[in-house]
Amino acid sequence: MTIETGQSVPDATFMTMGEDGPAPMPSADLFSGKRVVLFAVPGAYTPTCSAKHLPGFKEHGAAIKAKGVDTIACTSVNDVFVMDAWGKEQDAGDVVMLADGNGEFAKSVGLELDASGFGMGTRSQRYAMIVNDGKVEQLFVEGPGEFQVSSAEHVLDNL
Repeated sequence: MTIETGQSVPDATFMTMGEDGPAPMPSADLFSGKRVVLFAVPGAYTPTCSAKHLPGFKEHGAAIKAKGVDTIACTSVNDVFVMDAWGKEQDAGDVVMLADGNGEFAKSVGLELDASGFGMGTRSQRYAMIVNDGKVEQLFVEGPGEFQVSSAEHVLDNL
């Protein structure tokens, strides 16, 4: 079942790259007491994710934060090393790169994607959510092959 507006984000642990290497980031640390825009991509280095999705949040990050957002974060079912390298290559700046290596968060919010037909296994659907103190304020889930409602521009228009 897909998470809905008003529901609490489930407990999960992401991985981030810290100064001393990979470090866990519990979802409570990310969301508690903060307003967060979290967007998910099916895969780092994939065409739409690299050409449009992440660059949009990088480009509009200051405007999004000016609307009362504390953190902008990107998650994908990739390992922490891939997410770190992709973030560096994309010059992600203030966008927090969150590895959901085993897809536990994607599954817990009901937004997993079976991409085995493309040789990619289980991934995350493309979406964006606005989370306020751990509760989903708004959720924008893309249809298959689409890129509209999870874009930085759409999120900014809905803040």
